[in-house]
Amino acid sequence: MEFSLRIKQVFKSERGFAGFLSDNYPLFAILVGAVLVSASIGPFHSVDTQMEFDAVQGVITWGRPYMTYGEMINQPPLGFYVEASLFSLFGTSYNLGVALITVIGLGCTTLVYTLGKIFYGKSTAILAAAFFALTPWQLALSRSLLIDAQCLFLSMLCLLVGIYAVRRDSFKLFMVSGTLFAAAFLTKFFAVFTLIPLTIFYFYYGGSRLKRASAVVAYFLPVVLLVLLWYQGLSGRGLISTMGIDDFTNRNPGDFQTTPLFLMNFLSQGLGMLTVVAAVLSLTVSFARRKLFSKLIPFDLMCLATIAIVGGINTVLGIGLNLVAPYHNPIKYDYQFLPFISLLAASLVGKCVMLFKEVKQKEKLSKVLLSVAAVGLVLLAVAMLLNVNFVNYYSTWDHWLFKVDFDQFEGYSFVNSTPLVDENSYLLNVQYLGFAFVLSGLVWASRHRLYGFINGLFKRT
Repeated sequence: MEFSLRIKQVFKSERGFAGFLSDNYPLFAILVGAVLVSASIGPFHSVDTQMEFDAVQGVITWGRPYMTYGEMINQPPLGFYVEASLFSLFGTSYNLGVALITVIGLGCTTLVYTLGKIFYGKSTAILAAAFFALTPWQLALSRSLLIDAQCLFLSMLCLLVGIYAVRRDSFKLFMVSGTLFAAAFLTKFFAVFTLIPLTIFYFYYGGSRLKRASAVVAYFLPVVLLVLLWYQGLSGRGLISTMGIDDFTNRNPGDFQTTPLFLMNFLSQGLGMLTVVAAVLSLTVSFARRKLFSKLIPFDLMCLATIAIVGGINTVLGIGLNLVAPYHNPIKYDYQFLPFISLLAASLVGKCVMLFKEVKQKEKLSKVLLSVAAVGLVLLAVAMLLNVNFVNYYSTWDHWLFKVDFDQFEGYSFVNSTPLVDENSYLLNVQYLGFAFVLSGLVWASRHRLYGFINGLFKRT
C-alpha cells in the first residue's frame, strides 16, 4: 500500500511521469542496451560451467551439489541452490540458468550505478554503469552459468547496505549487511574482498555505536554460523575442506614460463588498457589537486585499495606461488574489483569538469589543466569505443579467449555457442541497437553540459 502511494506521488508531482522518465532514462537505457547486447552473444560454455551445471543438477537429484561422477563440488553451496530452485520451477535448462545470471548481471550494473551516485555523483554513476555493463569481462561472465555474478551482486549489495548502516549509525542495517556478507561468502569465498572498501568506509565515517567490539562480532556472526552449519553439519565435509581447494595446490609445470604481466595482459582484453590508464589518470589528478578533490579522495582510496589488494593477491598466487588457476583465471580471481575500476575510471569525467572550472580562476595553470582534462575526456570515449569494438568483433567467433600470455596464447577460454557468422543476422542488428541504447543514455545524462559547451562555442565564434 505504501509503495503504491509513493508511485502515485511520483506521477502526480509537478514534473509527473515525464520528469520521472527523464531522471531515470539513462540507467534504463543502459540496462536495456546491456540486455540487447547480451542477447546477441553466447551463452558461453567452459569446463567450469559444465561442472557447476552438474552441481546444480546434483542439488535437484540428491539435495547436495554432487557432480555426475559422485564428488561434491568444492565450492560454497548457495549459488547452486538458487539455480536449482529456478530449475525446479521451470525445468532444467542451461540457457535458462544463463538467463538468470544475465538478470543478476543487470542487478550488478544497477548496484554499480547506485554506489557511483553515493561516491561521485549521478554523472559518474551513469558512465561507470555503462563501462561496467559493456566490458567484455562482464559480458562474458554474465552470459555463463557461473556463480561469480551471484557472488558479486551479493557482495555489492552487502557493501551498499553497510554504507547506509555506517552513515546512519544503524545497528539493524549493519546486521543486514552482515547477513548479506554471509550469503555472498556462502556463494563464493571471493566475497571476502568486499570487506576492503567496507572497512575503509567504516573507519572513515563510522559512528560511535558501530565501532564497539560487540557490533563487529555481531556482524560476522551470521557468516560463522552458516559456514559451520554447512561444512560441519549438512555437508559433513568439515572446515578443513575449505582449505583443500585445487586452486591452492596445483602448480604450473616446472618448464612452464610465466609472465609477471599476466594480469595486465588480461586487463588489456577483459577491460581495455585505456580504461586502466583512465583509472590511473583519475587517481593522479586527485592526488595532484588534493584540495580540489578532497571530498572524493576517500572514495578513490576505497577503489584503489580494493584493486591493489585483489590484484596483488592474484599476482602473488599466480607468480609467487606459481599456481595454475590464479595465473590462468584472473577473469574470476579479480572480478570483485571490476566495479571499482569502472567507478574510478568514470570519475575522471567529473574531475575533468572541475578542472575546466578551475581554469577560469587560475590562468597560470590553464594550459596544463586544459590538456589533462581534454586528454581524460578523449581517453574515456576511446576506451568505451574499443570495448564496443571488441565485443562486436569477437561475437563472430566461436570462442572467446582472454589471454594472460600473448606469446603462448594462455588464458581463460569460453566457447560461444551462437557466433554471429552471418553478416545479415538479425542478432547483429540487435547488438547495434543495444549499443545505441547505451549511447542514448549517456547523451541524455550529459545533455545539459553538452548544450552549455556547444552554446559556449557559438558565443565565442
